[in-house]
Amino acid sequence: MPIPGTPSRAELLAHLVATRIAGDVATPRENNLSHYRKLANGDRHYWLGLELGDRWSDEQDVLAVMAERVGVNDDPEHRHGQDTIDPELTVSGLERMAGRLRKAAEGRQRVLFATGHPGGLLDVHRATAAALRAAGCEIVVIPDGLTTDEGYVMQFADVAVLEHGATLWHTHSGEPMRAILTALERGGRPLPELVVADHGWAGAAGQYGVDSVGYADCNDPALFLAEAEGTVQVTVPLDDHVVSPRHYDPMTAYLLAEAGLSQ
Repeated sequence: MPIPGTPSRAELLAHLVATRIAGDVATPRENNLSHYRKLANGDRHYWLGLELGDRWSDEQDVLAVMAERVGVNDDPEHRHGQDTIDPELTVSGLERMAGRLRKAAEGRQRVLFATGHPGGLLDVHRATAAALRAAGCEIVVIPDGLTTDEGYVMQFADVAVLEHGATLWHTHSGEPMRAILTALERGGRPLPELVVADHGWAGAAGQYGVDSVGYADCNDPALFLAEAEGTVQVTVPLDDHVVSPRHYDPMTAYLLAEAGLSQ
């Protein structure tokens, strides 16, 4: 389905709230706090491919960053019920990401796309890859035969994904991205100059030293901590799996327009 016309900033803000990509999102407060606590307690499932050491061992520090960069409620006593993503922060993140995409297009850079949330974000990445290819960028083709403990690392519509049981797989792991980058180096191929991704794909790329930008939900704090530390360049806050993937089309159109990549 083609991406619809590009919304204005005000129209996009209203759309994000209406579709619950931002605003009052579906992820409940108790789930957010549980994930912040598990990250702080060293559960690597929530580190999204990053090496956080003991720098974020206080869950209140994690909450403070999430309040600042995502717009969740900053009251530590708010333990249950509704939580939020500030749509202004979502749009500001898209605008920062657009700046990095513009740089990639101007330099005709090598760009790798990947998603751990194919049910929501696959087409966002596919459309962005198509726009960068049209601008002269090289979209990195991943090596064949890569696997992790979870499944096969594949590329579908220019986007690296994890495949398991003939199904595109939701994963937080950084292992698929590490497998790609390691295989590129072993094969004597250059690393990407930019990774556009989410989940552990984005975190592992940034940890590897590759420029990385991506998307993250309000219950996935690691990428926002990485942005605060400079390991990931941009993290856009949003609900990463709303009821229809078509709801992301206006957001994608805005991103590409801001990057000067609209066709």
